[in-house]
Amino acid sequence: MKKAKVAVIGLGHYIYFQQFEGLREELIAKNTDFIGYIDTEKCDVIDAGYVDCVEDAFSAVKKIKSEDVDLLFIILSTYVPSAVAAPFSRYLDIPQVLVGIQPLSHLDYAHTTTYMQLANDDICAMPEIAGVYKRLGKNAPSFIVASAAQRDYVKKEVGEWIDAASAAAAFKYATVGYLGHTYEGMYDMHTDPTAYTAAFGSHVKMLEICELVELCHSVSEAEINEKISLITETFKICEPSVDPLTDTVERSDLELSARVAVALDKLVEKHGLTALAYYYKGEPNTEYEKIAANLIVGNTLLTSAGIPLAGEADLKTAAAMLIMSRIGAGGSFAEIHPFDTDDDVVLIGHDGPHNIAIAEGKPRLRKLKKYHGKSGCGIGVEFSLKSGAVTCLGINTDKDGSFRMIAAEGESIAGEIPQTGNTNTRVFFGCHINEFLTRWCEAAPTHHLALGTGHKISTLKKFSKITGIELTIVK
Repeated sequence: MKKAKVAVIGLGHYIYFQQFEGLREELIAKNTDFIGYIDTEKCDVIDAGYVDCVEDAFSAVKKIKSEDVDLLFIILSTYVPSAVAAPFSRYLDIPQVLVGIQPLSHLDYAHTTTYMQLANDDICAMPEIAGVYKRLGKNAPSFIVASAAQRDYVKKEVGEWIDAASAAAAFKYATVGYLGHTYEGMYDMHTDPTAYTAAFGSHVKMLEICELVELCHSVSEAEINEKISLITETFKICEPSVDPLTDTVERSDLELSARVAVALDKLVEKHGLTALAYYYKGEPNTEYEKIAANLIVGNTLLTSAGIPLAGEADLKTAAAMLIMSRIGAGGSFAEIHPFDTDDDVVLIGHDGPHNIAIAEGKPRLRKLKKYHGKSGCGIGVEFSLKSGAVTCLGINTDKDGSFRMIAAEGESIAGEIPQTGNTNTRVFFGCHINEFLTRWCEAAPTHHLALGTGHKISTLKKFSKITGIELTIVK
């Protein structure tokens, strides 16, 4: 999985170092301390060093540009003239965070020396530098302001910035597949691929169902058996439920789902896909209809492995699922189902694709004689998300074609769900459920969303700042 590249640069003021022996070395150590907050499992770190004059800043800018960096942390170690920071604004078109981590929580005022003040002047230049960024025609940078004692806060902020940068980097130089066509009549699903590239930076590649069918033909018996082993280890296979649409899962059903899953893997590998939106209806009783109707197990396994697939050819929710995946929330394809005014929860789920990495317990497979609203029949995946904090993320476009995100935080509540071969999670939003649903609909999302674990709005705010995609928060 592609990692974000994160650079760290420390800034100082050379005149001080001619006046105060040992100050430069003390301030440079702040770079090392800050890098210690970065989870190197999540990103690649470029230590761009320490600069204290404009000439050195120009050299650092060239180095950072050559590394194709996704996020820059600028450590303000003392007062810094804005001329030293200006090159990073003028020449780097990447998100930047000014960091002021003051060593002391408070000064011992009766014994404070000028040296001590300079060593704790981390935020002194922040207003100046922010104002100069605006004067240079750029957005103001973001900020982390803390004392060194506030380690948990700094760790949380740094982690969220890196998660947000990782989500943005996932779209960079990426190819998102588009297989088939949108579900007939779903106007909210239609997405302009060029506008998608403008917003997210990814190429949208048009794929044909006949290519997937040919890949299905190429799958060997050994590949089918290997995939069936994975399926039976991963899922609990269920008998028919009270729903008359459910049926017994036969060996032939598993073989077909496994064959299509292997073909999907090959399609993703062949085209180097980071995500995929798909839907194909097919004429009744044709091979195309049969294969298109049996994608759920395969797309669930891929989604759970970090390559999100969105049904009904929903490119926007494929993006939402990719964002949620890269910020550590998982992200299942979902929509609003019936609500419950007795418990003030709403069921949120779909017939696929799903992310079993965030399932409560072992996910289940059910055979469905028909898919409501779709052609064909096959195996469905059924589970709820883990109990606890969850976040909903939807993406829509406005009449001018601009993308916007809509998000809300809630709680997954353990309890019974319908045994219909669909995912369903009981979600409480901290208020009467009809009031929340009204506000969610007023935000004008699409009817699909990515449902993930954890409260992630703080991180989504940072993703919004990085990408410039508007975020609406529904409470």
